[in-house]
Amino acid sequence: MSKKIAKTNVMRILDSIKVKYDQYSYPVIDGHVDGISVANHIGKDCSVVFKTLVVQGHSKSFYVFVIPVAENLDLKKASRSCGEKNIEMIHVKDINKVTGYIRGGCSPIGMKKQYKTFIDESARNIDKIIVSAGKIGYQVELSVEDLIMATGASLSDIVVR
Repeated sequence: MSKKIAKTNVMRILDSIKVKYDQYSYPVIDGHVDGISVANHIGKDCSVVFKTLVVQGHSKSFYVFVIPVAENLDLKKASRSCGEKNIEMIHVKDINKVTGYIRGGCSPIGMKKQYKTFIDESARNIDKIIVSAGKIGYQVELSVEDLIMATGASLSDIVVR
């Protein structure tokens, strides 16, 4: 399943900081593939495939949350994690302006700016995590420690349980 594919900016960033990763590609139909379908396409359990969500806090700062694809972000827990009174998901139309990525291809690695990033604490229980490679149809798998190092992220309890 891990055939050679064209390098994305995320892959080039990981190469430049000497992070080992595996790459996956999957078919895209109409530009829309949900995370659970992505996990199925690449033959991985949903608990190791994570999606990247971007929010804006009451202070107008942006934050990045990386959670398993089958889970939902708990806005109250996420607000506490980043020290905000409240947060809201950014509008789809703003994703490119804020991150440099498009919906469905948003990676926590290599955004326009390095925003404060939080990975759901469930990642403590897995060796390797799969996130978007920054382009629809492409994913990268790397160690949780390497993702934390590459993004400056911290682990936090941020999903609805």
